[in-house]
Amino acid sequence: MIIQSKRVWIGGQFLPAQIEISQGKIERIYTWGTKPVDVDYENLAILPGFIDIHTHGAYGFDTNDGEPSGLRDWMERIPEEGVTAILPTTVTQMPDVLTKAVANVANVIEEGYKGAEILGIHFEGPYLDMEYKGAQPPEAIAKPVVEQFKMYQAAAKGWIKYITVSPEHDEDFELIRYCASHGVVVSMGHSSATYEEALMGVANGATSMTHVYNGMTPLHHRNPGLVGAAFRIRDIYGEIIGDGHHSHVGALNIFFQTKGRERGILITDSLRAKHCPPGGDYQLGGHDIEIGEDGLARLKGTDTIAGSTLQMNRGLRILIEEAGVPVDAAINACTLNPARCLGVDDRKGRICAGYDADLVVLNRDYDVIQTYCRGNAFREKCFML
Repeated sequence: MIIQSKRVWIGGQFLPAQIEISQGKIERIYTWGTKPVDVDYENLAILPGFIDIHTHGAYGFDTNDGEPSGLRDWMERIPEEGVTAILPTTVTQMPDVLTKAVANVANVIEEGYKGAEILGIHFEGPYLDMEYKGAQPPEAIAKPVVEQFKMYQAAAKGWIKYITVSPEHDEDFELIRYCASHGVVVSMGHSSATYEEALMGVANGATSMTHVYNGMTPLHHRNPGLVGAAFRIRDIYGEIIGDGHHSHVGALNIFFQTKGRERGILITDSLRAKHCPPGGDYQLGGHDIEIGEDGLARLKGTDTIAGSTLQMNRGLRILIEEAGVPVDAAINACTLNPARCLGVDDRKGRICAGYDADLVVLNRDYDVIQTYCRGNAFREKCFML
């Protein structure tokens, strides 16, 4: 199959080009108009598929549910917002719930599914700080212990690929060092760490920050905190929730000015309520939450933000159109940067010969016209070309 557009994202710019897809891979790139094509997307933008490394759920399903049918439904439907790869993300709960949750993801990977590719599990909690726990249930927060993590990783059959840890509670940084040396990306977050403690976390193997600004010590000119560390350490990745509510659009702009085009990662931090009708009763970590008219989830009866219902294509629009983030930095944040962070940038994150045929086609309003997951076309909604 060959598709083409006059706006294909290659080498950090839009070029007129054709993409030949064969057996789930990009076989070859041609100059626009070289070959007869199966689909001509004219002036629509073709981007690498989006990679969401921090998302708890959607369509009424939460990773912690541990139900295979819900996970499969999520993966098959999430390409409607341009997502082609994902890390289903846990939330702090008791060991039996977390063990079931990670085992479920591993089993679905082994047994097969359709849609977005599961690249692994993001294990957010239970190794978090009580003060900066956010909406994470306090009764389940635990001290970092390597042996307990090994138990979870065994249940996950090795599929935990990314973990959020509060470094100041990790004695001698033992868990951070263990994970970093066993192929698990360590991200610091939900943390009261000082700037100096954050530096030691990086020195012992941490390479990312979880939803910068949210759930961490703020920036102060005499006490830089974890936010200051995220800004100062140029080569560490930083997740950012790009809904314009978790962080003001001005703060989003500042974040990308400091992280540049290579280290910022757009995440949704979405909950089960995403893509669900308004209203309804929802939970996060066993606690009741409610969805406001702004799309934010909050612990019921409080102002504590519990997550979002952000869609990746809408997040890209907010970064570019509202936050004024340079186009290349914004697109990289959805594609190449998460691929690099996870070490899969040899096959994902670019439109390049030999890479997985993960592609999203957008119109000028950032609506998803078509998504290709490893060459398979998934379209949940139809828009006029």
